[in-house]
Amino acid sequence: MGLLGFEKVKHYTLLGSAEEAPFLWLQMVEDPNLAFLVVSPSVVIDCYQPDISDEEVKFLELTEAKDAWVLNIVTVHPDGKATVNLKGPIVINRRTLIAKQVVPLNASSYSLQHPVGIAATE
Repeated sequence: MGLLGFEKVKHYTLLGSAEEAPFLWLQMVEDPNLAFLVVSPSVVIDCYQPDISDEEVKFLELTEAKDAWVLNIVTVHPDGKATVNLKGPIVINRRTLIAKQVVPLNASSYSLQHPVGIAATE
């Protein structure tokens, strides 16, 4: 998997704790000091359905929609507010653990900085 801007990094691990739920950390295996805060889009938006290209589906080896686990990167801004990148979701195949950050075909329908609601940060 390569994240935009970190294309050479291919191995990550997901870390989570009850105290930080529903948020998780996508940590680089090669450099454990670097990690991205991620969250399931269902926490911040009701109707999120990124349209993934056939090429991406093939790369991810997705045979059924239920095999796709979608996470979005969270940015915490200096003022303490948080936003989620809905234009570049990370799609993980639950069976194979192949993952990739994708740009959905319908990315123009979503925000690069969608606000994280208060309920999601409590």
